[in-house]
Amino acid sequence: MGSTGGRSGGRSVGTRDRDGEGRARNARPRDGLGRPLPYGAAGVERQPEGVVRTPEESVAEAQALLDAGKPFHAHEVFEDAWKSGPEAERTLWRGLAQLAVGLTHVARGNVTGGPRLLRRGAGAVEEWAAGGGQGRPYGMDLAGLADWARELAHDVERTGAAVDARASAPRLR
Repeated sequence: MGSTGGRSGGRSVGTRDRDGEGRARNARPRDGLGRPLPYGAAGVERQPEGVVRTPEESVAEAQALLDAGKPFHAHEVFEDAWKSGPEAERTLWRGLAQLAVGLTHVARGNVTGGPRLLRRGAGAVEEWAAGGGQGRPYGMDLAGLADWARELAHDVERTGAAVDARASAPRLR
């Protein structure tokens, strides 16, 4: 049998990076907005995945990451909460993850997809609040977050410009 072919960036074509448990996971370093950098470049430490936190810990960790201008990393915290939390809260955490990844995209300059994600996340957190009757779960202001997301989406579409993730980050509580 033949080989996998040529080489690209010092890595065999057809091979995949794997994490310690053998799952496919890109080992390229990432910048603060989660964009891949070349192998060997200095990047931002990744957010650990699969961490089970209390909801309060998730909110606090995500807020710290948003305040640091790392919405991609905050999205991973919300994703962990969505995957490990109770079924009744999945729409809430998924909506929060969409808000964080929407901010990631508008900070990267994606002036079409970013606003869509912000609006989708706003709708999800509002839907969850309306269905569960909770407008302030774990101290979060869901109506305020939905307003923030829609306003940011509108501003990005109006200006056609990327935003500074740190300066544009919402207050969750």
